[in-house]
Amino acid sequence: MKTLLFLLKKGCILFLSLFVVATLTFFLMHAIPGDPFVQERAIPEEILKAMHQHYGLDQPLHIQYGRYIKGLLTLDFGPSFKYQGRTVNDIISEGFPLSLTLGLEALLIAVSGGITLGTIAALKHQRWQDHLSMIIGVIGISMPSFILATFLQYLFAMKLDLLPVARWGSISQSILPALSLAALPMAFIARLTRGNMVEVMQQDYIQTARSKGLSTLQIILKHVLRNALLPVVTYLGPLTAAVFTGSFAVEKIFGIPGLGQWFVLCITNRDYTVIMGTTVFYSALLMLSVFIVDILYCFIDPRIKMGAENN
Repeated sequence: MKTLLFLLKKGCILFLSLFVVATLTFFLMHAIPGDPFVQERAIPEEILKAMHQHYGLDQPLHIQYGRYIKGLLTLDFGPSFKYQGRTVNDIISEGFPLSLTLGLEALLIAVSGGITLGTIAALKHQRWQDHLSMIIGVIGISMPSFILATFLQYLFAMKLDLLPVARWGSISQSILPALSLAALPMAFIARLTRGNMVEVMQQDYIQTARSKGLSTLQIILKHVLRNALLPVVTYLGPLTAAVFTGSFAVEKIFGIPGLGQWFVLCITNRDYTVIMGTTVFYSALLMLSVFIVDILYCFIDPRIKMGAENN
């Protein structure tokens, strides 16, 4: 019963948060000055009125808002203003699988590489391995993804001619964008893992485990990692949503037609329906990821109980 109440409570918070995001996005888009159909060249008044009537932009704002919310409830994000004959659903279904593939690859690199670097740094605390791992972490956090992407293109594609410089379609074409996207979260996970492992390894129960004759590997796997990785699990929620929807800059640099590149193009073209649809889609994915992390927390740490009121 407590588990059901916990899930219902979290589900209501998720739905309410998503409703607030959708509402703010709608009114912010309509508050932007200008017209989505008038940009570089002037359009005759008759054609402009016909386009407004076709897309329902001539109706009162509350009617447009009601139609927009109804569309969200039925998972219909509406038509695109700039791409005739295409809907926002078509654009998301076309771009998201590519961003998902790239995101899974980047997530695998970030988690495995970050935990490995952090573990090495913690086990070799205050030694050269620790210092080298943290230098890599500082570089990964400090360097923006678009600068790293350009550097990787220059080094591995143009100078060494080992990998393709851009585009999408093969495994070799996904390596450089995945590395660019994974660098920052990998560095952050490495620092989180290292800091928490050093703290956990100083606890009394670790000394007790050593006195019982457990090997270092057993202590690390059974006691240290399980407690040290809780902050990493928390970070995985927003990280998963971010890498699955793709980095806008990375996809643009490498010419990947994923959801991130579509978002950039639609901002440039002032395609309001696509901007609102992708924003709500990203927010839903982010909130769902955090919701899953909350559930995983209860299985990883037995001290956290579903339905318990911890203030």
